[in-house]
Amino acid sequence: MNKTKLLFLLLIGIFVSIQAQTTKRDFYEGLTRKISYDKMIAPYGMEVTFDKTVHIIFPAAIKYIDLGSANIIAGKADGAENVIRVKAAVRNFKTETNFSVITEEGSFYTFNVKYANEPLLMSVEMKDFIHDGDTVSHPNNALEVYLKELGNESPMMVHLIMKSIYKNDRREINQIGSRKFGIQYLLKGIYTHDGLLYFHTQITNSSNVPFDLDFIIFKIVDKKVMKRTAIQETVIFPIRAFNYATRIAGKSSERTVFVMDKFTIPDDKEFIVELNEKNGGRHQRFVVENSDIISAELINELKIK
Repeated sequence: MNKTKLLFLLLIGIFVSIQAQTTKRDFYEGLTRKISYDKMIAPYGMEVTFDKTVHIIFPAAIKYIDLGSANIIAGKADGAENVIRVKAAVRNFKTETNFSVITEEGSFYTFNVKYANEPLLMSVEMKDFIHDGDTVSHPNNALEVYLKELGNESPMMVHLIMKSIYKNDRREINQIGSRKFGIQYLLKGIYTHDGLLYFHTQITNSSNVPFDLDFIIFKIVDKKVMKRTAIQETVIFPIRAFNYATRIAGKSSERTVFVMDKFTIPDDKEFIVELNEKNGGRHQRFVVENSDIISAELINELKIK
């Protein structure tokens, strides 16, 4: 066998060996299969620089931020739950990096980031890209990330239910509310879906003086308390609020939908809702009975608009 033929056979052997190793490396054991491109979450392109800050506005409060490398820094803007600021931590970094964001309504966003001396976009609003359930086609970034605080309920479904209750604006309850000093605070309806309760409330200001909301307390307290007996109360914290208004102008009204974990009230207790005015005394208070809660209207997913 001449040297040329031997060299040819040797090259063939090396090629077959490489192919075998590649095949073995690419082989997926058992039922594993490759992720197809239709499952890919398409990232947005973002440019950052060292001396300037890029702000991104999301349509809901931010629950989670993860950075791909130490070349960038990001965090919530002070005093804002739905705005993050991003900038380069290192001047002129060469390697592209990324970061991801999850918002409270369950949407997931991912960004590929590179350095630029003068970023093209300094302020970005993501609202136009979020899927709100009104259309069939929606971008791949609008996913339903399940959050621990909502149990088994989809954050997007919670958002759509709150939006539907607010949009329909029906008054299912007629006898629960408070009115004094030109302010009326009403409970318009109680709804339930998949282990969550939805409270639809309305504040009406019939005076000419704006009403600035300080805080609202939801609590379960004893019905009757003897003198010199400590008051036992349990505060219920809403896990979501749709259209949470902090100022009600004169001669106007605002409505809010609160979401809470399912609860009921023992016979010797009552559920109280207190509305407090900031730097004022036009506070409101009403009582909700256990019978009102267990009579909550069941949400039909098929009728959510």
